[in-house]
Amino acid sequence: MKATDIVFSIAKPIAKEYGLNIWDVIFEKEGINWFLRIYLDKNDGAVTIEDCEKISNCVSDKLDELDPIEQSYYLEVSSAGLGRKLRKEEHFLKLIGEQISMKLYKSFEGKKHFTGILRGFKDGCIKLETEDEMFNIPFSDCSYVKLDDDLDLF
Repeated sequence: MKATDIVFSIAKPIAKEYGLNIWDVIFEKEGINWFLRIYLDKNDGAVTIEDCEKISNCVSDKLDELDPIEQSYYLEVSSAGLGRKLRKEEHFLKLIGEQISMKLYKSFEGKKHFTGILRGFKDGCIKLETEDEMFNIPFSDCSYVKLDDDLDLF
């Protein structure tokens, strides 16, 4: 089992106890350091600093107790935030009807960047409605897909 799956299974019930959801868990190396990042979501309102602190303390205690990750790392807990990345099927299914942006590894119908309304996700393909047309883009062709929910801030 991958470290992220283990941490997700540890953090999920803790987050649920506080009315939060785990949006994503990422374990990545930056330079010489490893970072374990837990991203939170809340169904009814915004994730607060206090929410992050509670989850961080509880998850940290449980990780210290179980010690499922061999190397040393820094634990970071934060809100999934504006512009959150969509990496799992449940992310797409939860955000149908929302505006998203994506960048592709290679051109698809002459373009590498798309912005539009997420209309569905099935069999690994993103159904995206742009101003011009409807596209079915394989998720495996995307370098990233993110929620485009910060447009009204600028």
